[in-house]
Amino acid sequence: MEKKIRIIMAKPGLDGHDRGIKVLARAYRDAGMEVIYLGLRQTPEMIVAAAVQEDADVVALSVLSGAHMTIFKKVKKMMNAEGLHDVLLTGGGIIPQEDMNTLNELGVGRLFGPGTAVDTTTAYITDWVNEHRG
Repeated sequence: MEKKIRIIMAKPGLDGHDRGIKVLARAYRDAGMEVIYLGLRQTPEMIVAAAVQEDADVVALSVLSGAHMTIFKKVKKMMNAEGLHDVLLTGGGIIPQEDMNTLNELGVGRLFGPGTAVDTTTAYITDWVNEHRG
């Protein structure tokens, strides 16, 4: 039996809109992933600690507050410091394409905007993990 993909999902910062991430969490679970949803108002420290503790394959963040550049950069830096180089950092929200490109250059995985098909995100995560899993 193949190991399930373990995905940490969180809403960092003060953004209180969690309907979208809850829909995704259920879809990922239904796709056979093991979902650990941390909930609202998570700090980068809490998110990275959970990724280490849960031996996550993926960290997925939902950022609608406009703080995406700060949050994704900080989480990625902390993940690198913890040696989580083989863990995908991905997510989505209201993020301009130029910012997505900058974050990709810093090692953040693909980011998704509103209206992206769930199957698109599921396929991306599955393909990335299968390609990078040792």
